[in-house]
Amino acid sequence: MAHQSLIQEYMQTPVVTRAYTTACVLTTLAVQLEIVSPFQLYFNPILILKQYQVWRLVTTFLYFGTFGFNFFFNMIFTYRYCRMLEEGSFRRRTADFVMMFIFGGVCMVICAFFVNLLFLGQAFTIMLVYVWSRRNPLIRMNFFGLLNFQAPYLPWVLLGFSVLLGNTVLVDLMGMAVGHTYYVMEDVFPLQSGGIRILKTPQFLKRLFDRPVEERGYSPLPEEQPGGFDWQADAPNQN
Repeated sequence: MAHQSLIQEYMQTPVVTRAYTTACVLTTLAVQLEIVSPFQLYFNPILILKQYQVWRLVTTFLYFGTFGFNFFFNMIFTYRYCRMLEEGSFRRRTADFVMMFIFGGVCMVICAFFVNLLFLGQAFTIMLVYVWSRRNPLIRMNFFGLLNFQAPYLPWVLLGFSVLLGNTVLVDLMGMAVGHTYYVMEDVFPLQSGGIRILKTPQFLKRLFDRPVEERGYSPLPEEQPGGFDWQADAPNQN
């Protein structure tokens, strides 16, 4: 019964979230089983440009390290906020969500050419968290029962937690910078006087991903009721 419930939950996960998190888990599992090596996955501009190992542009976002606390922590946050975005502000707009993935990935790859970062998955997770937090500013968060704060502070709390784990702040700062850039381009600038939407989703992505909602095969998970873990959001403060 539990096995069937897990499969059902997996199949009800929206397509982009399911595809990305599955790719991350399978990549880590392949490394764990020594099918591939992390040396074949990390971001290396020289190997990409001179030996045409273009797969590194993708695999750098899929590997979060060997199975352990850091991996599961990142996977939980990636799945959680990716799904809430896809079923919340991007509901019925899967093509636009894919476009955000492409925009974030391209920006981070460009930055990685100038800084020494091998894997960009954590930065990508922070970008997802940042965009969600800015689009849900009234939701109150509780982080491991220790901190209470409004949603827009969540990326900064994760930055502090990352420092405590001994990780470099550059990864988190990159994710926040790309997330803020996307937020300004999509949610701020178009609403200004004379503003336009700069980032436009190509029609082929819309034809590929934007099907009628009844064909998608999953139930919405309201962003207003994330629930779940110790860092869950409470209801918006009505005072």
